[in-house]
Amino acid sequence: MPSRLPEPSADERAHSDHLLQLLREMIASHGPLPFSQYMERCLYAPGLGYYSAGRTKFGAAGDFVTAPELGPLFARCVIHALQPTLASLGDEADFLELGGGSGAFAEAALLAFADSGTLPRHYLILEPSADLRERQRERLAASLPADLNARVRWLDRPPEQDWRGVLFANEVIDALPATRFTLRDGEVYEEYVALDGEGRLMRVDRPADALVGGAVRHVERDIGNEFPAGYRSEILPQLPYWIQAVAGSLVAGLMLFIDYGYVRREFYLPQRDDGTLMAHYRHHAHNDPLYLPGLNDLTASVDFTALAEAGNSAGFSVAAYLPQAQFLIGAGLQAIFEHEQAQAADEHARYRLSQQVKTLMLPDQMGERFQAMLLARGLDVLALPAELMAADQGGRL
Repeated sequence: MPSRLPEPSADERAHSDHLLQLLREMIASHGPLPFSQYMERCLYAPGLGYYSAGRTKFGAAGDFVTAPELGPLFARCVIHALQPTLASLGDEADFLELGGGSGAFAEAALLAFADSGTLPRHYLILEPSADLRERQRERLAASLPADLNARVRWLDRPPEQDWRGVLFANEVIDALPATRFTLRDGEVYEEYVALDGEGRLMRVDRPADALVGGAVRHVERDIGNEFPAGYRSEILPQLPYWIQAVAGSLVAGLMLFIDYGYVRREFYLPQRDDGTLMAHYRHHAHNDPLYLPGLNDLTASVDFTALAEAGNSAGFSVAAYLPQAQFLIGAGLQAIFEHEQAQAADEHARYRLSQQVKTLMLPDQMGERFQAMLLARGLDVLALPAELMAADQGGRL
């Protein structure tokens, strides 16, 4: 148990124990779980998983803070970058947000769209968590004018009919269930979660199947090196199928993914020999994913080279790739910040805006740790800000 973490309440511990019992029963019935299945249950088990239960996740009262929770600057920059594309696609264009979080991004984005004079036909939110969906619904109904709120639609699954518009995902791919792998005697092994003799969760390795083994060998070929014995990391062999599932019906438009991660050769550095998997609990990060299942957010950094490959396989091309700080500068942060400063009610509000910029931009906070990738399909012209395109680092992929 990570001793430096806050102690859970009795209710929280009982909640975690309930999920733990479910996991024990699954393992007892079917054998050890691939770590990806364990992670999926911890995050998304109905009523028990981290994102499925009612506990606050985002902001000061939760376990972590995302860029939209800081204030409106992030969303306004994103919309400033994407609005020309949405406008070029006409009145039938939609905006789809994957994983709406607390609803903070949707609130600021719809207000920014209204200010720009371009509104999506529908603002779609694909949200698998019933609890988060209800929180989003309540927030937007209370904070938006009725005409803006009327454009919001919640989806249970990705659009099945062809559509045009923009898809946006902030800190979504890091929460996809990750496969953990290692190497033994030149062979690829996959990490599983099993039970020890006293019924406690433990991690074990088993020979990888063809899908996982093939994905690892592809990475080795791409970086030009074999992983040494004992090297352990994460991989998302399902990523091409996931992209096809969420965006296969987007026939014309842009996808924007913002997340923490690296290009492949930096993701799989020799010194990063235990991967990037992290657990987040009440603003504390730790590396024990078996501790208090259901109460921790489990994440792994994104291999943006893999994301580009998955986008290519689904028929998209990389329009731009760059650190978040460069993306926000190219998306007009300076002018947006100055406008918000001029509208601020008092010195305290101006101070909060300055703190937003620091968190979003400083290299040791979100500025360099987070990356932005734009993927395009079916567009005759890329209607992206020239400053953003000039900062493109797609050659690093």
